Amino acid sequence: MTLLPEDSATATLLGRVFDPESDGPCLVQLRGERLVDVTAAGPTLSALLALDDPASAAGAIPDHRGWDVRAVMARSLDRRGTPSEPVLLAPCDLQVVKACGVTFAGSMIERVIEERAKGDPAEAASLRARIGGAIGGAIGGALNRLRPGSPEALAAKTALIREGLWSQYLEVGIGTDAEIFTKAPVLSSVGAGDEIGVLSTSAWNNPEPEVVLAVDGQGRIKGASLGNDVNLRDYEGRSALLLGKAKDNNASCAIGPFLRLLDDRFTLDDLRGLTLDLTVTGASDGFVLRGHSSMREISRDPEDLVRQAIGAHHRYPDGFMLFLGTLFAPVQDRDQPGSGFTHRQGDLVEIASQRLGRLVNRVGHAETAPPWQFGIGALMRNLAARGLLHDERRF
Repeated sequence: MTLLPEDSATATLLGRVFDPESDGPCLVQLRGERLVDVTAAGPTLSALLALDDPASAAGAIPDHRGWDVRAVMARSLDRRGTPSEPVLLAPCDLQVVKACGVTFAGSMIERVIEERAKGDPAEAASLRARIGGAIGGAIGGALNRLRPGSPEALAAKTALIREGLWSQYLEVGIGTDAEIFTKAPVLSSVGAGDEIGVLSTSAWNNPEPEVVLAVDGQGRIKGASLGNDVNLRDYEGRSALLLGKAKDNNASCAIGPFLRLLDDRFTLDDLRGLTLDLTVTGASDGFVLRGHSSMREISRDPEDLVRQAIGAHHRYPDGFMLFLGTLFAPVQDRDQPGSGFTHRQGDLVEIASQRLGRLVNRVGHAETAPPWQFGIGALMRNLAARGLLHDERRF
């Protein structure tokens, strides 16, 4: 299975691999069929993206060391024990991992349903019909065309309050301020082929296929990747104050397979037109779930979301990764009617985009996922031992 975008021959793709020889991460750039070690341009991806022209800086590193990309992808998808050859890591390191919620009208309705159902999937079907009909009637069925914070959106808010249907999710969905939260600790994101984790105590959860922006410390959008904002619907549905427990657990954030830099062949307008395809295949029951998410349906423009995340009010000196939210909220019944969708152990989750490639992960429990041990301290010690921190201007 290839993880590369369809136009990988002309794309500028950067990534990270775990290299057993270095006992740590290496930055790589795809050149033809090889992942070339460009760590000398970094030594962190955060530092590389802070440069005005990271593509040229990476491209200036000679191909003295590298690996066959297809071999690395194959090993990443078939992880068994401690790797003896390089495997893919998430294409980010010192960046804070942030996420936007309720940026698509379709998923906004699902968040309202979660809130009203108090995390009970059995209540979702009837609520979906009742709330969806009431909201459509209140604003003339034009929910997906409302611009958040606009006079029309505020009028819709007034109507929904009058009907007793206003919600905190509608507030961030069509109100002035976006929902932006911290998704995961620095360096905790897993990459393509890694196991993703849901809490064993969760009975209602799902994948969230999203575009993830790489933003530098000055607020410049440098590139994009695919992400899975693994979500526990029952926990968040019980209370929005449980958002941290619903979103931030071991292996609950997947990003990859590579970071595609913006250039004249992949622009912000191209990003705004991306379509994401989701496939979940059950290992135990053969169940198949398919879904699609189009960036054309997003309610808030990516640049606006970045401006709300970084500015005079909040700095990120090492940059950040920003999940842009998802249109997809699975409602297909997996078991009995009205039960909706939830993950089972061993589910294979594939998130694909023609321009960003394919992110593949298998579902496990957060409590038993491979332990995260390589944190910021370990990274600094590893880079120092390899002599990569001697020039502070490059770091």
